[in-house]
Amino acid sequence: MKKYFGTDGIRGVANENILVPEKLVKIGKAIANVFLKEDRKHRILIGKDTRLSGYMIETSLASGITAMGVDVLLTGPIPTPAVAYLTKSMRADAGIMISASHNSYEDNGIKIFAADGFKLPDERELEIEELFESFELEKMGAKPSDIGKATRINDAVGRYTVALKSAFPRELTLEGFRIGFDCANGAAYVVAPQTCEELGADVTSRGTSPNGRNINAGFGSLYPEIMQKLVIEQNLQIGISLDGDSDRSIFIDEKGNVHDGDAVLAICALDLKKRGLLKGNKVVATVMSNIGLEKLLKANDIQLIRANVGDRYVLEAMQSEGCNLGGEQSGHTIFSDFSTTGDGILTALMVLAVMARTEKPLSELASVFTRYPQKLVNINVTDKPALDSIAPIKSVIESKEKELDSNGRILVRYSGTENKARVMVECEDEDLCNKHAMDVAEVIERELGGTV
Repeated sequence: MKKYFGTDGIRGVANENILVPEKLVKIGKAIANVFLKEDRKHRILIGKDTRLSGYMIETSLASGITAMGVDVLLTGPIPTPAVAYLTKSMRADAGIMISASHNSYEDNGIKIFAADGFKLPDERELEIEELFESFELEKMGAKPSDIGKATRINDAVGRYTVALKSAFPRELTLEGFRIGFDCANGAAYVVAPQTCEELGADVTSRGTSPNGRNINAGFGSLYPEIMQKLVIEQNLQIGISLDGDSDRSIFIDEKGNVHDGDAVLAICALDLKKRGLLKGNKVVATVMSNIGLEKLLKANDIQLIRANVGDRYVLEAMQSEGCNLGGEQSGHTIFSDFSTTGDGILTALMVLAVMARTEKPLSELASVFTRYPQKLVNINVTDKPALDSIAPIKSVIESKEKELDSNGRILVRYSGTENKARVMVECEDEDLCNKHAMDVAEVIERELGGTV
């Protein structure tokens, strides 16, 4: 069982616990060693978002990696999907993204990509953990003449911008589009507005002045009200809110309504199917996706495959099912014809392409999706025992499932990145939805000593 890696890499408070320089050097050495293959020079690419601690973590990882005789390519601030793309296109042996996604600046983390641009499978992460804790690691290292070097890539943003523009249909243009971007003072503060402007759009931006401490602070995908206000005040056609590392996006239509990842899947699935481009007539979502999405897709002869929460698990299901579209309600959307991971800017371009192709506003495109009332309750916990091993919790869940029958859903799970238990209930009646969710949450709170 993994000790340090969660559902999206390693994450924690910067300069505490595992994210301190001496341990980060060891992590760098372990990562480099896992990717050492034949007798040749290796290189690992490192990107980061705009957090203050990114400099410390970048330097520490680079020290460990170069100590193993592996070269390092430093991109500076750049989105997570850009690291995935550049790792593959620049033929690096691995890529590392330093980010804690939508968390505040005090947190940070590490996501690792293999040479093909895909996130590491669980077994490779476990291999890194085992080596990190091994006494053998201290004895490993390159000879003085073989120590690696670190080189900064000055055109990383430009390379990624070209890749994004090449994914946008050549027969379409964004000329005449009035777009709002909230970049969360994060990794996409340059590339998001720049890409759409180069495709012809008139872009108004917010959250493009990072100072190391303001990433996700009142801006980004967790604060859609910023874009709602901007869209209405400036009569924009669409607002796009990204998170700190730009692997997710939330949309605001011209009327100020917010649309999440489920709505994006609905819009893009119907568009791809109409054009004969939806592979297998299947879409992958997660156990958190709204039952309304499932009913819409079924009515259009599209099968919904549900995966565990986490874009890596969505991607695994996409690969096993032969799908080219998948995503999460939270805004991670994967278009595997163009990318190996969730990409907020690419998703924006795909939605904009549907708008341009159909000449329909986002509000009309999103109206095909009727969302069932959904109640999500988070319970802070200190421990995570198996939920079905605690009789009162198991009993209340089974009771609620029986009550809901086929008219709704209940899902209870632990967060993969935080010490929280999550209760999600969906049904046609909002009051009943809230009642069921709180009933289950109260039992979990009592049995695990947590707090809602």
